[in-house]
Amino acid sequence: MAEICLVGTAHVSQKSVEDVRAAIEEFQPDIVGVELDQGRFISLTQETADPTVTEILKGGNFARLIVQWILAFIQQRIGAETGVKPGAEMLAAIEEAEAHQKPVALIDRDIRITLSRFWGKMRIWEKIKFIGALLYSLVGVEGEEIDIDELTNQDVVSAAMEEFRKFSPQGAQALIDERDAYLAHQILMLGNRYERVLAVVGAGHIQGVQRYLDAPETLPPLQSLTADVKGLPWAKIIGVAVTLLFLLLIAAIAFSGVGLEVLIAALVYWILINGILSGAFTLIAGGHPISAATAFGVSWLTSLNPALAAGWFAAIVEAKIRKPTTGELRQILGAETFSEMWRIPLFRVVLVAALANVGSFIGTIAYFIFIFPVLGIDPTVIVGDGFANMLQMLQDLL
Repeated sequence: MAEICLVGTAHVSQKSVEDVRAAIEEFQPDIVGVELDQGRFISLTQETADPTVTEILKGGNFARLIVQWILAFIQQRIGAETGVKPGAEMLAAIEEAEAHQKPVALIDRDIRITLSRFWGKMRIWEKIKFIGALLYSLVGVEGEEIDIDELTNQDVVSAAMEEFRKFSPQGAQALIDERDAYLAHQILMLGNRYERVLAVVGAGHIQGVQRYLDAPETLPPLQSLTADVKGLPWAKIIGVAVTLLFLLLIAAIAFSGVGLEVLIAALVYWILINGILSGAFTLIAGGHPISAATAFGVSWLTSLNPALAAGWFAAIVEAKIRKPTTGELRQILGAETFSEMWRIPLFRVVLVAALANVGSFIGTIAYFIFIFPVLGIDPTVIVGDGFANMLQMLQDLL
């Protein structure tokens, strides 16, 4: 049976760096496992080529990308305040292992899988709360005293984990519980090959990983922790539902006998409400007026097509105007203030894409809520008469 030593760290703590070095010196492991995947290991130890602007825009899911950047920014800000670069304790573990001529194993799940499952598992309300909390933290982190060393205190960590679990149960499952299990799998596999295994993991994973190490039979299958999240494609379902609902609404108005003016007004309001809100949110993101005009012009159509999004078109125009460069991704991740990050063209382009889509979505919802009061007509009468007349016409044709 292998002897396993877990070292819990805070990712921006000088004390954690020192604890890691001391643990390797004292425990003298046969191998050192670090809570990194291949991508993060390379970014910590090597200079890597940044993805091109085109690749970033083609990736889509701009809201998730913004969340990822803001999380990195907050960690970077805390690291700047404590004088410790994020991931320094993992780098110290790698360097110390190499100094002792010990092999290093990467034991964390691919960050892309983690983020995909994290975002995919969260319910819509959890995502809204999470983004709101991130935006609040952009203001809240600055000027606050942060006792980073307390982030390795298990009582403090456990309390924080429980709070996050209440805040986002599905997110906590993907970000914490699944990774506890994945880390434990990797550590146990190392234990099958080496007699003394030292694993450096975030303090928030210590208790969960230890529980699995004490009872390996409770581990879920490894494949279940890396598979794509299988769920209903809600974005497409909602998109198709919106299209059908709008077409049925227009058909009901057309066949109800209220007149051509009401039908035209319903169509005009669809264009205006979608366009104004999508354009306004583009401007809120700091987009160019031409980008806002683009969002205004296409949002009425993209709201009816699940395969299109107003933000894509607004972002393309914004990119033509701002001309972001490939190296700006590194600038975003290294920004010291949010205003500095906001001034980087690439960040502005992606933010325009995300908020233009948000504006279009809100516009679509607002239309169905307010269209009948705005038109001054009774929806029950319009829908009832419209469908009755359509049914009668079909009967006459048959």
